[in-house]
Amino acid sequence: MRPTTALSRQGVAIWLDDLSRRRLDSGDLAQKVDELDVVGVTTNPAIFQAAITGSDDYAADIARLAAEGADAERIVRELTTEDVRRACDLLRPVWEATDGQDGRVSIEVDPRLAHDTDATITQARELWAEVDRDNLLIKIPGTPEGLGAIRQVIADGISVNVTLLFSVTRYREVIDAYFTGLEDRVAAGQPIDQVSSVASFFVSRLDTEVDPRLADLDTPQARALTGTLAVANARAAYGAYLEVADGDRWQALEEHGANPQRPLWASTGVKNPDYPPTLYVTELVAPGTVNTMPEATLMAVAAAPAVTGDSITGNLDQAEATLAGLGEVGIDLDEVTDLLEIQGVAKFEDAWNGLLATVDAAR
Repeated sequence: MRPTTALSRQGVAIWLDDLSRRRLDSGDLAQKVDELDVVGVTTNPAIFQAAITGSDDYAADIARLAAEGADAERIVRELTTEDVRRACDLLRPVWEATDGQDGRVSIEVDPRLAHDTDATITQARELWAEVDRDNLLIKIPGTPEGLGAIRQVIADGISVNVTLLFSVTRYREVIDAYFTGLEDRVAAGQPIDQVSSVASFFVSRLDTEVDPRLADLDTPQARALTGTLAVANARAAYGAYLEVADGDRWQALEEHGANPQRPLWASTGVKNPDYPPTLYVTELVAPGTVNTMPEATLMAVAAAPAVTGDSITGNLDQAEATLAGLGEVGIDLDEVTDLLEIQGVAKFEDAWNGLLATVDAAR
């Protein structure tokens, strides 16, 4: 059995964290679906910036749209929604075969709207209508302002990928927003069985931020924690997911046909070359999860020994102890995750602004 198939059979949905015109035109994405068990695709502003500015594949469309009088924002919207639409069509057989659980493609609202609830709702509706595919997910940042947008968009019947999550506390708020949106929809007499959601935890960035702080402390306890916090935090999030799944509120929604909001592990490429390239895959295996991988991580998984079991559920107590240990050495996890959220939004804003500037120059 190929390693990616073994991972899938453990209940982990493999999504590719990348999309480009070249992947679509060359058949590369289709090949990964057929040969590496890829059942979904995620995008973000940085991915689109790399795709559009890093090749000539979009030059003809940029020239055509410019000739029609489109500004840079309109051109970027046209290019990105077209790629996502094509990916949705390619993955539709997977969506149908999995009853809508997988075969999903994500597109993100403008990251500059991350702190504007109403504008996020408006653009989420526009993107949903413009792509016009049932297997689309609209990515909304899990900021405080994003919570209200998530609730309303779910109530509208739009499927959502909640992105830029770093803390378990915020994840619980996201779960509440998802549930409340579904409850609003039920109260309005609308079906909820076609509404889907994932909650995306950015994993590697936690180790990237915390490891240098631990190194500065240079104590045995700090050294023992190095490289462990990202996995522990994600495992604690899965513990919250299991806790909610046993609750009365979820059971009531499930009776109406609700789909669980699966935890999704994002930013799973290791940043520290001393760590195994599959660290944030093999240590985060459990049923009902999604792992969205950059290509390098996907290929490392495909070349590694097959995963043979759940690596989360039996380690939940250890995860909590690890998180507690961070506080014991004087590092405030809440401060770290708040900082990472701010940085995450800023990085996507920078990527989006860079993309707009490049397209405007080309236009």
